[in-house]
Amino acid sequence: MSGETGLKPLVTTVFVPAAIFGIGQGAAAPVMALTARELGASVAVSGLIVAVVGLGAVLGDLPAGRIVARFGERRSIIGGSTVGAAGVLVCLLAQTPWMLGVGALLTGLANAVWGLARQSYLADAVPIGLRARAMSSFAAMWRLGFFVGPLLGAAVILVVGARGGFMVQFVGVVLSGWLMSRVPDPPRRHAGTAGTHATLPSILRRHRKLLATLGAGSLLMGAARASREAVLPLWAAHLGLDAAQVSLVFGVGAAVDLLCSYPAGHFMDRYGRRFIAVPSLLVIGVSYLALPFSHDLLSIGVVAVVMGIGNGLGNGVIMTLGADIAPPATRAEFLAAWRLTHDTGMFAGPFGVGALAAVVPLGAAVAAIGGAALVGAGLLFRFIPVYSPWPPPTASEPGSSPLEKQEA
Repeated sequence: MSGETGLKPLVTTVFVPAAIFGIGQGAAAPVMALTARELGASVAVSGLIVAVVGLGAVLGDLPAGRIVARFGERRSIIGGSTVGAAGVLVCLLAQTPWMLGVGALLTGLANAVWGLARQSYLADAVPIGLRARAMSSFAAMWRLGFFVGPLLGAAVILVVGARGGFMVQFVGVVLSGWLMSRVPDPPRRHAGTAGTHATLPSILRRHRKLLATLGAGSLLMGAARASREAVLPLWAAHLGLDAAQVSLVFGVGAAVDLLCSYPAGHFMDRYGRRFIAVPSLLVIGVSYLALPFSHDLLSIGVVAVVMGIGNGLGNGVIMTLGADIAPPATRAEFLAAWRLTHDTGMFAGPFGVGALAAVVPLGAAVAAIGGAALVGAGLLFRFIPVYSPWPPPTASEPGSSPLEKQEA
């Protein structure tokens, strides 16, 4: 079975809703920090408000595994989409920075449940030989949304102002949630383990070595990838660019990001996860180190393109690794713990930018994120094996990760 044929049934069940959801996220990403500035927040506080989206994802990861395991992907996505729509409305109507922060927190909670449910679905539905391509294609469709979203958002912004990005996000969240509400949950490959559940603390204890080593690399990748949503708008504002120009910069970077996504999955399936993960973070780190040297729309656009290449190469890496190492009996709960490492980084990155910007120049804060990305590349090089799928049940005892065995 070819990769294209094997992934075709996922188009309407996973990829199209992901693209629509991503359109909303992409439209809102450039305007969160700018809206905070409009409401009177400082540069530092604006960065922290962007980070609150990541905090919501971290807090959402804590119960998301149990929610998906208990209620299934379909009902979890309906609930998550409802919370997300409410959060976007709060952002749209916010009159103070703290109200905007509440809306950002709710959207982050929804993102955690939505993302885990789709990852769990793919881990069950896709054969191991197509796993990286499926995860990267899912990420690519999300990134397609991040390409279309800022461009669509820029058009709406020109008509109604910066909060037009939130209007696009609201439509995207509601429409993607409606599409997913019409799709039944997939049959489980490991039906015999359906009644087995584990708490998040027990998962963290059982896999603490794996999560402290490979998980640290995942955390730094999350920090590097999420920080651009704070860094690019704030640096663009520092250069005097307006909201529509910032959206165009995001759109150009997202286009390159998208083009790199599917080839990255193909190379991961063929050559292993490390082959793509390490170069991804190296390129992202270099782009952050170069950003303080940009001085106009063209130069910041060039940096956004380089950043898009690095981010695109990494699309699907963390999801693929999580699916590789997740115990079948407690897949959803383990994936929640695994996503917690990445999402913690997605919170910590923008938070760190905001905190550092309060005490050092913005350029120095950007350079610090670049350095963290390079450290993350080193950790991924050290702890990702060349290939890390679960062996067939007859070949090894389920419940212990091959990564853990290799690192013991």
